[in-house]
Amino acid sequence: MTDIHIRKDGHAGRITLNRPKALNALTYDMCLAIEEALWDWRADPTVTLVLIDAEGEKAFCAGGDIAEMYATGTAGNYAYGQQFWRDEYRMNALIAEYPKPVVSFLQGFTMGGGVGVGCHGSHRVVGDSSKIAMPECGIGLIPDVGGSYLLAKAPGYLGEYLGLTTDRMGPGDAIHVGFADLYVPEADWETVKAKLCAEGALHALRGATRPAPPSRLHQDQDRIDALFSGSTLKDIAETLGAATDQFAQDAFEKMARNAPLSLACTVEILHRLRGENGTMRDALQMEYCFTSRAMEHGDFIEGIRAAIIDKDKSPKWAHDLTGVPDADVAAMLQPVTGENVTFERRSEA
Repeated sequence: MTDIHIRKDGHAGRITLNRPKALNALTYDMCLAIEEALWDWRADPTVTLVLIDAEGEKAFCAGGDIAEMYATGTAGNYAYGQQFWRDEYRMNALIAEYPKPVVSFLQGFTMGGGVGVGCHGSHRVVGDSSKIAMPECGIGLIPDVGGSYLLAKAPGYLGEYLGLTTDRMGPGDAIHVGFADLYVPEADWETVKAKLCAEGALHALRGATRPAPPSRLHQDQDRIDALFSGSTLKDIAETLGAATDQFAQDAFEKMARNAPLSLACTVEILHRLRGENGTMRDALQMEYCFTSRAMEHGDFIEGIRAAIIDKDKSPKWAHDLTGVPDADVAAMLQPVTGENVTFERRSEA
């Protein structure tokens, strides 16, 4: 497959995303190929670690390829998107639970579906160009691919801030928040990759790691916690709306662009995951409650239309920021009837 290069290199199983002109956007076939390779390498004693990277300087992976979801969804076929998400989420869980080291190199944009591939492994490497975000609320989704799990575990209320504003993290931010582990200067990446493959051990990675750049989000932590600790979206929106400082006003402006139903459900998901000490699997299943309904009952079709089809950047959301009924949130997050996310190997699922 030309979109993805999967092979064994020395002691490493290697996965290289290879759609640089499309910012390595993740297709359905790429998801299935990653999953199959990971299952094969689990039982292969010659593979001692997995290395995931991507071609091009602009992006590790800027998200999922959603054009086909729009085409099928507007035709009233919601099954394609539901199948995509079920299979993608199973692959995300496989990475998070993998019994061997998984090392990812996250240059440029790592967003949405890219977080699902690159930010659940054991050793997540960032450099100066790294820009990591969960922008799904901007298109009528919620932070998914296990992103809600990472956001729920973030310090304080950074999860709410990042999920609702879709703000981007630099390398220091990503490490502080928990989306990355190690800062390695990008000029050293190819040398480190070669040693990882040749040695099949993590010594080269440890030796190349440098102190992370300062985190802007760490510096703003107290203010973020004060603004985003509300129990509901309405609480957070009212707190931001009443604040007069520039930081709060900027955050409110960013949040106000996004789909209110998605925002309200994001707050609820993060609170549930924290309150129930939720696992990665819990997060994925909760995310699927929303995404499986997003085309038919949410704002996803309208969000894609405004962002990538008509590109007018003027979505007409179904709710306003302080008027999302609790019943609508509950309806989007109620248990799924029919096929749900499973975690067995695809041929056995």
